[in-house]
Amino acid sequence: MQPFAIAGIQMYVGAHEENITAMGHRLDLAVARFPWVQMVMFSELAPYGPLPHHATDLPGAAEEAFQEMARKHGVWLLPGSMFEKVGDTIYNTASVINPHGEVVGRYRKMFPFRPYEAGIEAGTEFLTFDVPEVGRFGVSICYDIWFPETTRTLSAMGAEVILHPVLTGTIDREIETVIARSSAAMFQSYIFDINGLGAGGCGRSCVVDPSGTVLYQAAGQEEIIPIEIDLAQVRRQRETGLKGLGQTLKSFRDRDVDFAVYDRQRFDGTYLNHLGALEMPARGSRAGLGAPRPGTLEPGYSTPLAEPAGAGAPHGGLSGWIGQRLRNTSG
Repeated sequence: MQPFAIAGIQMYVGAHEENITAMGHRLDLAVARFPWVQMVMFSELAPYGPLPHHATDLPGAAEEAFQEMARKHGVWLLPGSMFEKVGDTIYNTASVINPHGEVVGRYRKMFPFRPYEAGIEAGTEFLTFDVPEVGRFGVSICYDIWFPETTRTLSAMGAEVILHPVLTGTIDREIETVIARSSAAMFQSYIFDINGLGAGGCGRSCVVDPSGTVLYQAAGQEEIIPIEIDLAQVRRQRETGLKGLGQTLKSFRDRDVDFAVYDRQRFDGTYLNHLGALEMPARGSRAGLGAPRPGTLEPGYSTPLAEPAGAGAPHGGLSGWIGQRLRNTSG
């Protein structure tokens, strides 16, 4: 058995002011109530909320505050993520801090929720880190998990636990929890899928084991979710299969095919190109109605694409929409 205790904190997240002080209070409470916890994680964008005008430097004062919290309590800490400012570019970045208060790595979200999360640049590097004498952990942020290649890569790098902070306050939260469960089973890993409340999401955080079993599903109130996991279960299952059946990581390793869809130069992207630009749906839109069937498209067909919604795009999308709504209701 290889036990390790992780607490996810599902808390209210505001958008107008910093939430770092409140996060410190929740961390104090979590460690006081559950002193056996060894790692604590928060939801995506918990420190400042979902507005990119709060973007900060990393390293910087906010990250240093979390380093002090980790050092004070002697725990591993993943304080959600923050918008990171690098010149004119903004990333959605999660820091991992060890019990000595040292930053052991930073992960930039690979799949910003475009077109809603416009103006945020995508990261390109994966992050795994080792907890000495325990095991290997990987970091993924929110929309990343909708792309199984991200979790597959982390698992192939040896990650046994996926720390997945999210900010989902929309009607697709139910589907997201299903994806968390199926990803845990497909890649035979624990997944800590921690959402926020208020401007930080609608809650329903969940923890899933490597057989796809939900160990805990939160509701819509503030919660501290302490779970002791057993990484030996991951190692056993990756060797013998889920319930003695599918050995998915080894089957992928021993595959007879390399998937052409990942080769942009070689793969015929006719169908994907005909789908058009990645853009916000318009009111009354009839996009997709009467679209041609796949078999009727001419090879090489493409439609003009919009400018990439990366660092050069205006800081609008979901962040801009939330900001406008907040300004309209704040008096």
